[in-house]
Parts: sequence; structure tokens; C-alpha cells
Amino acid sequence: MADLSIDMCGIRSPNPFWLASGPPANSGEQVMRAFDAGWGGAVWKTLGEPIVNVSSRLGSIDYAGSRMVGLNNIELITDRPLEVNFKEIYEVKKRYPNHAVIVSLMVESKEDWRDIIMRSEDAGADGLELNFGCPHGMCERGMGSSVGQEPAVLEEITAWAKEFANTPVLIKLTPNVGDILDPGLAAVAGGADGLSLINTIKSLIGVDLDTLAILPSVRAESTNGGYCGPAVKPIALHMVGALARDSRIPIPISGIGGISDWRDAAEFLALGSTSLQVCTAVMHYGYRIVEDMIDGLNNYLDEKGMASVNDLIGKALPGFVEWGELDLNYQVVAKIDADTCIGCQLCYVACLDGAHQCIHTHQGPCAAFHGESDHGMNPRLEVPPPVRHNGNALLAMVPTVDEDECIGCNLCALVCPVPDCITMEERPGAPGRESWNQRVARGLA
Repeated sequence: MADLSIDMCGIRSPNPFWLASGPPANSGEQVMRAFDAGWGGAVWKTLGEPIVNVSSRLGSIDYAGSRMVGLNNIELITDRPLEVNFKEIYEVKKRYPNHAVIVSLMVESKEDWRDIIMRSEDAGADGLELNFGCPHGMCERGMGSSVGQEPAVLEEITAWAKEFANTPVLIKLTPNVGDILDPGLAAVAGGADGLSLINTIKSLIGVDLDTLAILPSVRAESTNGGYCGPAVKPIALHMVGALARDSRIPIPISGIGGISDWRDAAEFLALGSTSLQVCTAVMHYGYRIVEDMIDGLNNYLDEKGMASVNDLIGKALPGFVEWGELDLNYQVVAKIDADTCIGCQLCYVACLDGAHQCIHTHQGPCAAFHGESDHGMNPRLEVPPPVRHNGNALLAMVPTVDEDECIGCNLCALVCPVPDCITMEERPGAPGRESWNQRVARGLA
């Protein structure tokens, strides 16, 4: 099996799977149970000045039968005494010397940073993560994302931490910025050893339409919170990749944002992450999800012939280019497999109303229709009534593609409920590669 051990800017762990700073890493008892389950490291829930949290704190988005696709929270940093946290950090590191224990920190003054860094390292922390990303509660007090959104301030506080720290310093970045490179470069300029991203996205999760109270409600009132979970993964992937591909960011990245299984993990690794932080999925399913993550990633690396997880890090980055570098002469067209088509007409409707009107229908045999069910024929379409042949074979509207009109947008394949029924295939005979930038250089655009 592949070697999953990593070295994240001098912080070693048996695998890249870390608990992100949050409720699952709020106490020593929790972190020890997580390590027993297989997690390679943990970023302790952010320490700082005493905080009083509110109730209630969480809200979620459900979609198409899936619970908690996106999670919103208005919880702040730890509300447990610093002395208790430091004692538990010491005990965890003593019992699990080979696991990574990183302490997340958020305070205000230079003196406060010096004190809390020294106390964290005295407790045995392998590294420090400066929380410059929290988008609610703390930022109103001049901390969290208010630092992450001001590159000059971020650079200065990073330099303070590097002045005081003897262990690696990671900077946790906020996604609530115009360009993630700005805070990333500021962290590098301040001497950071690594980056962590993304933190949560500033959001309102919704409104109770019966009471018109914003959710989650604190006596019928609420505030903006931080959005996370599977829904934010594409945003996180973009920001991780944008930093990892830039030669001005020479430090390693800890990827965060919607990681729920080994496939998500592999994507973050391929786009430049060295370690992987998980929070929402643990809150949803518990610590044992790491077992499948480890097995799945191991199997994937074996199938790819990679001896180490480090062989995967950044492998997808050469394909991450600016739009102007994409090949304008590459063309794909949709192909529909009539043998597996169930005649649901979703591709037809989607193409007709939302794309380029190149899918058409005609009545013919649809092999996947059997029995007495109408298999979800769309009632909006004026289709002929079902016709049964020999008692069980249904004649249905079978879609076909006008390939001359198809522009290869992929929408039909994305809405099709049957795996591989619609595939996108390269149009033969295309001319050689040519990008928009090349056309501009030749005076053709």
C-alpha cells in the first residue's frame, strides 16, 4: 500500500487527514478519540480571549433529499478556559507523539500573540495556525477575517508570530476577498511556513417563512455566519489551486472546504494541498469516516502506481490555466445511447430551454422501458400516450442529437439520470490547437 505519511512544513503526521479547527477538535477527549479512529492530525479549536457563545448556532441547507449539503454557523472560538485547553493539549501530545497537534490562535495585541504562542508551544503544539478567516463575531472586534482582508495587517501579525514562534506557523485565509493571492502573498511576505484555506464564507442560511426569523435564530434575531460543507468545495478547490500554481507561493498548503470522502481528498491533493482538514463531514457522520478516506486514497494511489501520497500533490496543476490559454479548436458533441435511455426527456427539455436546441425527439423503442411504469415521463411534454408491445415493452420518445448544432456544453450529460447514457465525445478532424491569446498575438482577435 502507498505511504500516506506527510511532512507539512516540518509538521509530520501518519496521513494527510487532519481535523479542522472547529467543534470536532474542541477538547482533548475528542481529539484522542479521533486519533484512535485513524486521523493523522488535528487543528485545535481556536484559542483566544474568553468568549461567550450564543444558542442556537447552526443552520443548514438540504437539497434533493440530502441533508446538510451546506452548513452555516454563528459559533465563535472556544469558550473553554485557556488553562483547561493547554492541559488537554499537553495530554494529547504526550499520549500520541506521532500525530500532528496544531493549535489555532486568535488574539489582538502583539503582547497577547507572544503570550499565547509561548503557552501553546509549552503545551507541546507541533505547529500554530493563525485564524485570519472567521467571518462573524470576531471580525467585528478587529480579528478573524478583518485581518485576512487587510494584507498589510496580515503580513505584520504573521511577522509577529514568526518572531515569537519556534514551531511552524500556518496562516488560515478567508475566502471573503476579491483575489486570494493578495492575502496569500502577504502571508509569504510575513514569513509564514504554510497556508490553510479556505475558512468559511460569509452568509445568511435562510429565513423561516412562518415567523420571518432569520436562521439560526437567537430569540427571533440572527446575524451573518460562516458557510461550509460540500457546497463550498468548488470555491475551495479554486482558491487552493490558484495559490499552489503561483510561483510566488513557495510554501505548502493545507486544504479545507467540503472534503467528505477520499475522492474529495484526492482532488485537493492533486490541486496542491499537502494536508487535508475536515470539519463538517465529521460533524455530520462522525470520526469513523476517516477509515473509508484512508482505504479509498490508498486504493486510488495503488491503481495509479503512486508509491506515496506526495506523488499526487499538485499533479493536476499543469492543467489549470487562464481562459485565454484554452484550445478554441477543441470540440465535443453529445452522444446518446438508446439502449440505456429511459426516455425521461430531461436532456431534451434542458437543451431546448437552457442550452442550444440541438436535441430532438421521435417515437421509437426505448430498451430501458419495461413493465407497467411510465418511468417518470415528463407531464409538461406533449408526448404520445404509452404504447405497450407484447405486454411489457414501452414505446417512448427517444432523443437524438443534431451534431452539427451541438456546441458541446455538457448540459444534457449533466442532467441525465442514467450513468454514461450521454457521453461527450471529441469531434474528429478538428484543426490544430489555437488559443484566444494566440489569436490576439496574430492580430485575429
